Amino acid sequence: MVTRIFDLLDNYQQHFPDKLSALVKKEDGVWISYSTQDYIRNSNLLAFAFLELGLKKGDRVISISNNRPEWNFLDMALAQTGLVHVPLYPTIGSKSYNYIIEHCKPVAIFVANESHYTKIQEAVDNQISVPKIYSFDQIKDVANWSTLLKLGAESEDHQKEKLVEIKNSISPKDLLTIIYTSGTTGTPKGVMLSHHNFLSNVLASAERLILNSSHKVLSFLPINHVYERMVNYQYQYKGLSIYYAESMDTIGENLQEIKPHGFATVPRLLEKVYDKIMTKGKSLSFFKRSIFNWAVNLGYRYELNRANGEWYEFKLKIARKLVFKKWQEALGGNILFMCSGGAALQVRLERLFWAAGIPVQEGYGLTETSPIIAANQSTWPDIRFGTVGPLIKGVEVKIADDGEILAKGPNIMLGYYKDPELTKQVIDEEGWFHTGDIGCMEDNKFLKITDRKKEIFKTSGGIYIAPQVMENKLKESPFIDQVIVIGEAERFPAVIISPNFEFLESYAKRKNIPYNSKEQIISNDRIIKRIWRELIKNNKHYDHPKRIKSMRLVTDTWTPETGELSPTLKLKRKVLREKYRDLIKDIYTN
Repeated sequence: MVTRIFDLLDNYQQHFPDKLSALVKKEDGVWISYSTQDYIRNSNLLAFAFLELGLKKGDRVISISNNRPEWNFLDMALAQTGLVHVPLYPTIGSKSYNYIIEHCKPVAIFVANESHYTKIQEAVDNQISVPKIYSFDQIKDVANWSTLLKLGAESEDHQKEKLVEIKNSISPKDLLTIIYTSGTTGTPKGVMLSHHNFLSNVLASAERLILNSSHKVLSFLPINHVYERMVNYQYQYKGLSIYYAESMDTIGENLQEIKPHGFATVPRLLEKVYDKIMTKGKSLSFFKRSIFNWAVNLGYRYELNRANGEWYEFKLKIARKLVFKKWQEALGGNILFMCSGGAALQVRLERLFWAAGIPVQEGYGLTETSPIIAANQSTWPDIRFGTVGPLIKGVEVKIADDGEILAKGPNIMLGYYKDPELTKQVIDEEGWFHTGDIGCMEDNKFLKITDRKKEIFKTSGGIYIAPQVMENKLKESPFIDQVIVIGEAERFPAVIISPNFEFLESYAKRKNIPYNSKEQIISNDRIIKRIWRELIKNNKHYDHPKRIKSMRLVTDTWTPETGELSPTLKLKRKVLREKYRDLIKDIYTN
C-alpha cells in the first residue's frame, strides 16, 4: 500500500518491475533510459550513502536542478532516510538563495550543473557551517553524485538493516519536504508538506488520469514546483514513461521526437502556442487563411457533450481534418491529456484546444494544498469551461462571506517552516486554509476562481477593481504579451502593456508601418491607436468607473529571468510597480 512517497518504489517493483523506460533524459543528443530496477537501485545506493555519512532524519538537503532522472533518485533517497528535501528554482536570485540557505540550514546541497553551482557559491560561503555540495554533471573541484553511489555500494551490507529500520519509523504524517514559495510578494515562505499531504493528492488525482503504463509523458515545468512534482509522482504511481525535456526552449523539438500522450502545462505556454499558430495562420494565402479563420472561429464556439448539435459537429469534423490536425501534429500527434494550472486559463483557449481534439483540463490549487483542490476531468459531465472543475476526493471547500475560498482536507500543509504565527494567519482554528483567492461554486459542483483577494484594489472613488480578470481578458489580444492593471487609490484604472513583438512586427510589415527598433514601433501613432482599440473592445465588458482610461507600452519582455514574472509565470506586481514607477507617475499626473 502506498502511504509514504518512497512506497512508490515498492509500487514500481510490484506492478512495473520490467519497465525499461521509467525515467528518460536527453544527454549529448541521445535519449538515455533508466529502468524500474535502475530507479530503485540508484535511490537505495544514495540512501545507504547518506546513512554512512551520518546524515540524520530531519536534516535538510537542498537541490537546485533541471528536470532529470537524478532528481528523482535523490528525492527518493531523501524520503527513505527521513531527510527533508528542499528543492529550489534554478532561476531565483542570489538574495533568495542567501535567505533560504540561512533559513533552513541544509547539511548538503545538490546542483545539476556549473551554472547552478556558480549561483549558490556566494550564499554557501556566507554560512558559518558550510554544507557539502554535490553535482549531477561533472564540475571541477566539486564532488560528483557518482561518488555517493560508490559509497552506497560499499556500505550497503552494514546499512541495509538500518535503512529498513528508518523506513519503518517514518509515518505518513512526517515532514517530507519544504517548498519555498516563489515570492511574488515579500520574503519566500517555507511550506512544510508531509508524505500524506502529497500522496492524498497523488492518489485522488490519479483516479482521474486516463493514461496508463503503456503511455509516455513529457515533463518540462520545473520539477521543484509543487504542481509538476505532484504530477511526477502521479505518473510514477501509474507506471508511465516520463521523458524530461532538455529545457523550456526545446519543448517543441522534444514533442516531435517522443510524441507523448500527455503533459502538464501552464496557461502562459498554451498562450504562446496559440500566438505562434495564429501568427502563422495570418501569413497564409487568402484561400488557406479563410479556411484557417473559419476553423478557429468555429473552435471558439465549441461546447462539450455535442451541445451545439449535429450540424456543428459535422463542420468541426471538417475543421479538424483541414486545420486542427496540424495543431495536433505540432504537439506530437498523440496527445490524450493535458492539465493546466498555476494561473487562470482563458476560456476561449480552453474551447479552442478541445475543438482541435486536444483536451486540456484546468485545475486549481496552491503550494500549501499539495497542490490540487479542484480539477476538471476528461469526460462529461465532470468538466465545465470557465471553472477549475469539481473538488478532488477528500477535499472540502466553503466560500467565506467576503468570497474567499477556504479549503480543508488531507492535502493542507503542516504549516510554514519556523513561522507558527504566519501559519495561524492562514489556517484557522477549525482547520480551514484561507487561500487568498476569490471564487464561487457553480451548481454546487464546479469551483470558479474570480480573482486574488490580495490583488483586488480600490480606486480613489471607492470602486473595486479585480485586475486578474481584466488582464486575462486583455491577453486574448494577439497584440498583448503581458499586461498589468494599475490604479490603486488613483482616479481610474490604467494598464502597462508588454506587447507581443513577434505579432506586432508582423502586423507592421503587413500595414507598411516603418520601424527600426522596438522603441520606434511602440511610439508609432497607428500602432498605439490599434492597441487602444483592443482596450476599447475590452472596456465594453465593464461599467464606466471600471474601464481602462490610459495605457503605456513598454519595450521590455517580462520573464522570470528579468524578474517581472515568478518562476511559474505569474506577475510580480510589486516588482512591476517599482520598475515602472516613473511611468505610473506620468499616467496619473497628466
